[in-house]
Amino acid sequence: MLTTIIYRSRLCNSVAFKEIESMVAIANKNNELKNVTGILLFNGIHFFQLLEGPEKVVKEIYSTICEDERHYNVVELLCDYAPARHFGKAGMELFDLREYSKEKVLQAVLNQGTTRYQLAYNDRALQFFRSFVMGNYNANYFEIPPAESWLFVKDESSVSLSQPHGECTFAFQPIIDPLAGEIIAYEALVRTLSGRSPEEFFSAFEGDCVYKADLESKRTAFEMARMLPLKNKLLSINLMPMTLVKMPGAVDILLKDLAANQIVPEQVIVEFTENAVISNFDEFSAAVKALKYAGINVAIDHFGAGGGGLLLLSRFQPDRIKINRDLIENIHKSGPQQSILLSIIQCCRLLEIQISVVGVEKIEEWMWLESAGIEYFQGNLFAPASLNGLPAIAWPEKKTPF
Repeated sequence: MLTTIIYRSRLCNSVAFKEIESMVAIANKNNELKNVTGILLFNGIHFFQLLEGPEKVVKEIYSTICEDERHYNVVELLCDYAPARHFGKAGMELFDLREYSKEKVLQAVLNQGTTRYQLAYNDRALQFFRSFVMGNYNANYFEIPPAESWLFVKDESSVSLSQPHGECTFAFQPIIDPLAGEIIAYEALVRTLSGRSPEEFFSAFEGDCVYKADLESKRTAFEMARMLPLKNKLLSINLMPMTLVKMPGAVDILLKDLAANQIVPEQVIVEFTENAVISNFDEFSAAVKALKYAGINVAIDHFGAGGGGLLLLSRFQPDRIKINRDLIENIHKSGPQQSILLSIIQCCRLLEIQISVVGVEKIEEWMWLESAGIEYFQGNLFAPASLNGLPAIAWPEKKTPF
């Protein structure tokens, strides 16, 4: 299967241009032997490269490229398949953008094309080349330092509670602003008494009993929260959308349980999962209005994981959305993920909706997301969910250069 990969990266400052020329000469010979063709653009700082050939070989070469320490911030922009090559006249050809005008470089690239008419009018690969040559990528290209630039230092904020009586317990995980050193909220995550997942807890119930269990479990969350030093921090809870529809007086029950535990509604965020099925949106919408009228904040959880996020966002605007792990995993390496997230950020800024990100596990993910404008984070990089209590938090500290 013929595969095309396009990526961009940044040259390490210690690498001379002569070394690049030597690298290209070697790559040209190796690529020809492996039936791989390609074009490499260089503007003095950044590389932009296209590789084409058999899928297995191209992906092996790209994997080796990603490991090369002469460049960093490698971002895959395109991985596509086609019946014929875009460029087929060289194993690897280098174009130094500093030596030619933009128009000459684009024409030179076009001259390497195997299907010139398609390249001129509707070819995605050529459009990527055009954006790089014209510098259109710069606004959304974030340079992040090596992960080793940061230390993560745990504080002494952990708190433990005894296990509550009843059918369930909760694990608490902080939502933080890492650079400001602030805890924004704690999310209460339902668990079985043995600490197992929400799915396992709810699997013990059938039919509408699952919605009753969902609502009643929040009483336990509020009781535990009352015994924790939340102070002015927000408390975030998850609720199935249909719980509001299926359980009569669900909002009043929540408010009553909050009052019994001396928690004000304005301190609470109710999260609804995007990919949960809402079979009666009108009733759901009415219940959301009742929540907001009472002062409770509303969020869409796991945004980007289901198929109806944008539609749901168009029908009611939450105070917050939480971006799902599936969308941000290894985002520092993926151009498509970056473009999608930047579009979501722009949309939420226009609607004045606050964004946080869930499931951050890698330093590079966090650094890229910070660069893109995200402020609030939740994930094991900072603190795992702590059963029956609050975890210690690992705060980032920039290493002092020697």
